[in-house]
Amino acid sequence: MGMNVIDAGLMQKAFLAAAKGLEAKKEWINELNVFPVPDGDTGTNMTLTIMAAAREVAAIEEPTIENLSKAISSGSLRGARGNSGVILSQLFRGFTKEIKGSDAITTTVLANAFVRGTETAYKAVMKPKEGTILTVAKGMADKAVELVSETEDILEFVDKVIEYGDYVLSQTPEMLPVLKEAGVVDSGGQGLMQVMKGARDGLLGKEVEISADELRPMTSAGMKSAAGTAEAEITFGYCTEFIINLEKPYDVQTEEEFKSYLESIGDSIVVVSDDDLVKVHVHTNHPGLAFEKALTYGSLSRMKVDNMREEHHERLIQNAEQVAVKQKEKAEEAKAEAPRKPYGFIAVSIGDGLGEIFKGIGVDCLIEGGQTMNPSTEDVLNAVDRVNADRIFVLPNNKNIILAAEQARSLTEGKELVVIPSRTVPQGITAVINFAPDLSVEENQENMIREMSRVKTGQITYAVRNTTIDGMEIHEGDIMGIGDSGMLAVGKSVESVALDTLKAMLDEESELVSIYYGSDVSEEEAEQLLEKAKSVCPDCEVELHRGGQPIYYYLMSVE
Repeated sequence: MGMNVIDAGLMQKAFLAAAKGLEAKKEWINELNVFPVPDGDTGTNMTLTIMAAAREVAAIEEPTIENLSKAISSGSLRGARGNSGVILSQLFRGFTKEIKGSDAITTTVLANAFVRGTETAYKAVMKPKEGTILTVAKGMADKAVELVSETEDILEFVDKVIEYGDYVLSQTPEMLPVLKEAGVVDSGGQGLMQVMKGARDGLLGKEVEISADELRPMTSAGMKSAAGTAEAEITFGYCTEFIINLEKPYDVQTEEEFKSYLESIGDSIVVVSDDDLVKVHVHTNHPGLAFEKALTYGSLSRMKVDNMREEHHERLIQNAEQVAVKQKEKAEEAKAEAPRKPYGFIAVSIGDGLGEIFKGIGVDCLIEGGQTMNPSTEDVLNAVDRVNADRIFVLPNNKNIILAAEQARSLTEGKELVVIPSRTVPQGITAVINFAPDLSVEENQENMIREMSRVKTGQITYAVRNTTIDGMEIHEGDIMGIGDSGMLAVGKSVESVALDTLKAMLDEESELVSIYYGSDVSEEEAEQLLEKAKSVCPDCEVELHRGGQPIYYYLMSVE
């Protein structure tokens, strides 16, 4: 028997199944990222985005197309993380705008919704690139329009749309040479196909249950005010648990080092190793830091974060509302204590040294995050609420966070939010330094963007898999030097790769070199690199700073 309409109850089941379908494949999607760095996060970002909407959808007891549309749109918009998550939220936004006025969804309504969702997502991206999630979405939208005249059966329609979507996805390496060279399809497009296939499972009536743990909001890296916060009743507020699927050597010494790190950020630590798995439990104020350190040993699963400061978890949505109210009350109290400023600054960063640098140059609020844990639109909005200023400049400091910041700007009321599209931490530092309080917002925006565009950035990390990029053969465990536009150096030694990367960044106009060393580099090692860097560029001023960032041994900038 065919299915000609989707009612609200079935729509609710289909969306929750879509969320589950994506969540089940998130680690696989993470591994599709082109650069083999230990921070592949497309699957994680898309999952956290759709789960933010799923929490609101699951809480609706009497679903209608209208209230489901609102829950999907608002939940995904505020929960969006990373470029892939923001694009997914925009696809949902356009889709739900089209269907919310319908009593029931037909193939015609679906086709129109696919088209509107795609158009909305394309508009959200300043320079859309083909061979990405956008291309896959557009391919399915075009196929959906074609199928309207051929069938009214929803299941037949969805099957053919998915079949064509898989075909378009398979062609993405032909559209983007970097995908072909790495031997992967687009990770965002693959994530979108998992959403579609999960939704189809829901339409087919397959029992898909999402546990309370999966629906519970994952606490992203916490947010700190540059001015400091009041001491809480519980020293370490988040009970954090996860499993490390080991991908690198892990001996007794490594385990002791890992435990020592956990002790530096929390207490109540339990680390149990069993063959290729490590079960971890820690109470900490910064779950993101624990996750990022663990990622240096392998991939993560069964991640769970509980807020121990909340006494009751009877209803997840009620709990989220309580947290939001408390944050707003604290923000209002802070505003009452300090006079409103004409301007303020928010920066995304991770590492205590980098945080101190940003505070020292006048940043009001830090959002902890970066490559591995991209802050959500909601995280940015919460930071905006805490800065008592009329105009607030936001420094994303990562190309994968810019869209979330832009989305926060469109949702901000009562303040002017100015997003400076910094793609790296050194760019963000330069942008803030070049702010002039006597200039207008527009003049400052122009100056900050111009000055940060002169900053070249190199990042030194390690490879998590074998691949070939920019003609360089890379093996798992190799050290890589990644520049603004691609791979600059590959080797076995952190120091030698750092120096080769620096050489590749220098030109005749170079004047200042800044080196920020990470949490896995000792001060002595950093000092040794400093001396050798000075010999590489004798005509430049070379500065060394403690960044404290995880995963990246060094961040380097040349101006």
